[in-house]
Amino acid sequence: DSLIGLCTGSISMVGGHGTAGALGTVLEQMGVSGAAVIGTAAATFGLLAGSIMGGPLGIRLIKKYDLKSTDEVISKDKEEVEKPGLIKTYAPAVYQLAIAMGIGTIVSYLLSLTGLSFPAYIGSMIIAAVLRNISEYSKKWETPMKEIDDIGNISLGIFLSIVMISLKLWQLADLALPMLALLFAQVILCYIFVRFIIFYVMGKNYDAAIIVAGACGFSMGATPNAMANMDSITSKHGPSREAYLIVPIIGAVLMDFVNVLVITLFINIF
Repeated sequence: DSLIGLCTGSISMVGGHGTAGALGTVLEQMGVSGAAVIGTAAATFGLLAGSIMGGPLGIRLIKKYDLKSTDEVISKDKEEVEKPGLIKTYAPAVYQLAIAMGIGTIVSYLLSLTGLSFPAYIGSMIIAAVLRNISEYSKKWETPMKEIDDIGNISLGIFLSIVMISLKLWQLADLALPMLALLFAQVILCYIFVRFIIFYVMGKNYDAAIIVAGACGFSMGATPNAMANMDSITSKHGPSREAYLIVPIIGAVLMDFVNVLVITLFINIF
């Protein structure tokens, strides 16, 4: 089934466990048996592959082209100290999440009337982005991102625990070889893209090498993978402000929207 290619590709590698779980149900309703299991297994493989490849590739580029960081190390007294989340700010975070989810449910329903298949969370994602931008622009209310991130991490941990416990790996027995072929093809494709396209397009400099390491992380795993890859290099070879500006924006924000559109397009084509 060509949709299995999506399960081991953009859905799991770029989308991660959350997208794999959400869209796995949609694909199973479309007749793809074990889609959630396939996607979750592929996403786990992607987390490992993205971490294993990202750091070494970035360091190899730095050594091969003798690249140096041009950014100054920020002294400790100039660093912005991250404030821990306060108990009283978690309530507004929960309320804003609930509002985004509630209105987003209506948006998702309206999108479903088009006849196209969309993941259930797309409406909430759109509303959350709108609310965040209105908050930043109007200053009418504050969006407590630290608390929202904490809630997201806790929720993701619970979700992954439920998914991993419910995995029926025996369903993958007949798909073991095709899955491995697809996953390794994905790794090779990612390597070629980041090494020979992203590196050169981004300037073939130190910042480009750090961005390559980050791209390996979020294109096969998740944004935390990307940040960990970059941290492992910059801690030894120097900072890269450009990489730390670009990669989180692409990996944590823009990528999710684009990926959902790409996935939706191919689901409805195939």
